[in-house]
Amino acid sequence: MRILGIAALGVALSGCASVTRGTTENISISSTPSGVEAMVSGLEVPTTCTTPCSIVAKRSADISITFEKPGYESQIVQLTREVPATGAAGFAGNILAGGIVGMGVDAVTGAALDHKPNPVIVTMQPQAPAARARAVAPKQPRAPKPPEAGT
Repeated sequence: MRILGIAALGVALSGCASVTRGTTENISISSTPSGVEAMVSGLEVPTTCTTPCSIVAKRSADISITFEKPGYESQIVQLTREVPATGAAGFAGNILAGGIVGMGVDAVTGAALDHKPNPVIVTMQPQAPAARARAVAPKQPRAPKPPEAGT
């Protein structure tokens, strides 16, 4: 009876989406060309990887990724969080198993959310050549011509 009570309490205190989907997700990051430095902010520990790569992030995290490579313009991609069909189903499952407490757990952990876009794919744009300033030598005044002989 005690084991059954502990199991029932565990179900009541956990959210369905937290149990079925987890509180983290893998995010794939790639670029054209590859070998771009991707700096991920919004994680507990800021992370940098070289594309192609992937990271594990909390579903509730506000993530942005800055892409940098010498000779290319930097790009920033802000990820959004959405509730996909599977997350909604897990969240709705709380009505049957987790109740209000389960819904609260899922809401706090973000277990019903997915980051978009995933995978994150960017095409880097080459930097425009810097406007080259032409070195223009100042014009020298010409010396007057000597008068011609015999005039």
